[in-house]
Parts: sequence; structure tokens; C-alpha cells
Amino acid sequence: MLIPCYAAIYLVTSLASKAQTQKHGITQANELVNLTEFFVNHILPDLKSANVNEFPVLKADGIKYIMIFRNQVPKEHLLVSIPLLINHLQAESIVVHTYAAHALERLFTMRGPNNTTLFTAAEIAPFVEILLTNLFKALTLPGSSENEYIMKAIMRSFSLLQEAIIPYIPTLITQLTQKLLAVSKNPSKPHFNHYMFEAICLSIRITCKANPAAVVNFEEALFLVFTEILQNDVQEFIPYVFQVMSLLLETHKNDIPSSYMALFPHLLQPVLWERTGNIPALVRLLQAFLERGSNTIASAAADKIPGLLGVFQKLIASKANDHQGFYLLNSIIEHMPPESVDQYRKQIFILLFQRLQNSKTTKFIKSFLVFINLYCIKYGALALQEIFDGIQPKMFGMVLEKIIIPEIQKVSGNVEKKICAVGITKLLTECPPMMDTEYTKLWTPLLQSLIGLFELPEDDTIPDEEHFIDIEDTPGYQTAFSQLAFAGKKEHDPVGQMVNNPKIHLAQSLHKLSTACPGRVPSMVSTSLNAEALQYLQGYLQAASVTLL
Repeated sequence: MLIPCYAAIYLVTSLASKAQTQKHGITQANELVNLTEFFVNHILPDLKSANVNEFPVLKADGIKYIMIFRNQVPKEHLLVSIPLLINHLQAESIVVHTYAAHALERLFTMRGPNNTTLFTAAEIAPFVEILLTNLFKALTLPGSSENEYIMKAIMRSFSLLQEAIIPYIPTLITQLTQKLLAVSKNPSKPHFNHYMFEAICLSIRITCKANPAAVVNFEEALFLVFTEILQNDVQEFIPYVFQVMSLLLETHKNDIPSSYMALFPHLLQPVLWERTGNIPALVRLLQAFLERGSNTIASAAADKIPGLLGVFQKLIASKANDHQGFYLLNSIIEHMPPESVDQYRKQIFILLFQRLQNSKTTKFIKSFLVFINLYCIKYGALALQEIFDGIQPKMFGMVLEKIIIPEIQKVSGNVEKKICAVGITKLLTECPPMMDTEYTKLWTPLLQSLIGLFELPEDDTIPDEEHFIDIEDTPGYQTAFSQLAFAGKKEHDPVGQMVNNPKIHLAQSLHKLSTACPGRVPSMVSTSLNAEALQYLQGYLQAASVTLL
């Protein structure tokens, strides 16, 4: 009987397959082959056998059939197969339990008509306990202690089930931590390790969404292992550890716990920043420190601020990592108390101008534009003009004429564009020298460029010479950075509470300016703004229900 069944599955698979992708399985099937009937009459009976270890070749082929034809078999039949696949996670055959884990992971990623998951957490809920138990037991089977398909199925199960896993989290995080400790001795399976850290992040996200105070329990469970990884310099895991720590720290609502502050000085050590794979994770972790504990840093670790700025200086000197330097700088400007960085502000701008002079790239210009507009929002338009002209007389006008006005169209990203729009609005309406000095001639071109930022397509052109930026020298082998999807940082809008609609904000700000100096603003707008821009501006004024006086 074994050979005919095996042959029948092979024959049906061969005849029915017309188009196939690795991601979606069979995408086009032969209409002459009744795949559902074959599934019900031949595949399910074999998988329903109580003994998961008999006929392993037949079992493996049956599970493979489910994987391949999952898009052709109706949902109700696939749902019947889920508990059977869960049972086969216990099979001694490495092929069978690996196929079972892979099939479950593929089923859990299937999409329904509204682009939601085909299977809901409620539909899988009856199997939650046995699913999680068998998945972790499968990691103890011979040959599968670091089976990436099983760990990926664990990650996907967490993602699908969400709150349904919360009752099991204490056991699950203990098992994940034990596994992390074991594999950190000799990391050899990068995909397994990545999915393991994703599963840890999901555990944190799901639990702390329901109960933020539970973050303390995760810190107790993970910090001992993290400390060992950092002390033993497990290079493959360090970027992951920093990402998980960022997620934990961002979950805290109040001041930074002392356990994190004890780590803060060590994060500034140059040796950590020599490894390119560490940089994105380290920058994010420092941003989390700044967001959650800027006052603590200013009061208890003020001597570390030069070290923080030293990291920024190192990053902006690199074409590959200058954007990371700006992420850090923007967080310093946004969150640190102004008096704590006063003495360093001028030097920050000098460093940026030196980089502009020596090695100007489109990426650097875009980041620089966002930074100076964020600075303008935080400290005021007049403060920005004064710091520029304090470095060199009339430098403010040069920056407007040579950088802001011609390059603002290159800025990309909704939040970045919004920051620039609000910053430029402040320069137009809250900077007296823009109305009463030689800078006045730049007022209308600046307004024109702002309307262009709102209405024109983004300028994504890159000079030819920038297509081949040299790869920077890195000594020997370097661990690459791998972004954890479930440790992802929420997009942060620093002007979100201040300004909802930047076009309306511009109209209201121009109205306020025109009230302070009647007649001047309408005259400047009508004589110098081009017709199309003027029409857009009139639309903003109407939408804001204001006029220019």
C-alpha cells in the first residue's frame, strides 16, 4: 500500500502544478485534478493515524501536499489539518516534524479576502496549549535543537495568537531564555537565532501592551543572559541584545531604571562603535535613553554628554553612517534640557559645516535640512539665525540661498517633510531679520520653496558620482546588522502635538505675521510669488479661514 499512495501523491502533485512560488506554493493548478477530493480521501486519513512515527515518508509527502496546495484547498479543510500537523511535531523523523512546523508557519501567514490572516486567533485558540507545548518539545528532538523552521513557527504562532499566549508567557520566556543561553555559547544558525529574538520581542510586545508593568518581569528573565552575552562579547548577538533592550526601555513610562543607567557609560565606549553591525541598534538604544531619561542624564551623567557628542562626531564623519549620527543628534536636540547642551551647540554646527564643505552628499543634505528645521522648532527661528551668523557673518543667508531653498525638495518621508515645513514656517513668520535686513530678499523664494515642498513631486535625483560611494574600510570580518521586525520602533513625530496640518499652520502663521505688519505680506506675496504657488497659498488661506492684511 505504501508505494501506490506515495506514487499517487507524486503523480497528483506533478499533474496539478502549473505555476508555483516559494512564498505562496502553487499559484495555478490544473482544473482537471480535484485537489480537495484527493486531500480529503487520501491525505487526511494518513495524517489522522494515531502513530505519528509510522510511514514517515508517506507522512512527509502528505504534509508537503498541504504546504504546496494550501491556496487551492478550502479553509475549512485546512483548519481540520491544523491539529494533525500539531501532532506530527512530535514525530521522531526530523523531516516529518520539520515539515509539520513549516506547514503550520505557512498556514499562519496565509491571507484572507481583507488582507488579514486567513486563520484568526479565535480559530486557533482551541489548540494553543498543545501547539506551544509541541513546538518547544520539538526543539528537544534529536537533530532539531536549533531547527530554524520550528523557531520560525514559534515566532509566527506568537504573532497570530497575540493575547492568547499571555497565560503561557512565564513558561515560554523561560524556555526561550534557556535556549538563548545555550546557543550563545556557539552561535551557528543565523536564521534560528533571528527568529528566536523575534519571538522574544513578540513576547514583550504582546504582554506589555496589555500590562506595561510586566516589563520588569522580562528584564529579570533576560538581563542575566544579556549581561553574559555582552561580557563574553558574542558579536553575533550584541546587535540583537541592544534592539531588545531598546524595546524594553521604550516600554517604561517613567524615569530610566538604575539598571539601565549603570549601562549607559559603557554604550559610549569606542570599541562598540567600531563594529558597523552594532551602530543602528546602539543609536536606537541611545535614543531610547534620551527619550526616557534626558533629565536623568543631564543631572546624573552630565559628564557623559561629551561622550555622546563624540559618538555623533564619529558617525557624521562616515558617508555610510551619517544618517545615524543625525538620528542621535535630533534626539539630543529634542529631548535634552537646553541648558545641558548650550555650551556644545556652536561646535555641533561647525562640525556639520566642515562635513558639508569636505564631503557633501544628497543623504547628508537631507538629514542636515531636517536637523536645522528641528533645531528651529525647538529653540526658535531667531536662535537658528543667530547661531549661523555667530559662526560667520551672513552665513544664515548663505544657508538659505545655497541649501534650504534649492534642496528642500529632496527631503523624503512624511514626518521629515512636516518637520521642515514647520521649521521653514517659523523662519518666514517668527524671524525678524527675515523682514528687516538684507535677508528680506530671500523671504519670497523661501515661501515658494515651502509651497513646492507641499505640492511638487519629491526630487529624488542623485548626482552620478554618488551612485558609487566607496565602501568604507572595515577591518576584517564584521557582523552585519539584522533588523528585528517585531522590535520595530514606532514612527515618532516631534511636532505632532503642536501642528496637525502644516499647510493650515502656514496660513495661520502668515495671517498672524500680516497682523503685526499690515500691508507688507500681501505685497511681498503678490509681487514675487509665481501664479501657481499663489493659487496654492490662497487655497491654504481659505482652508484656514484667514486672510492676509
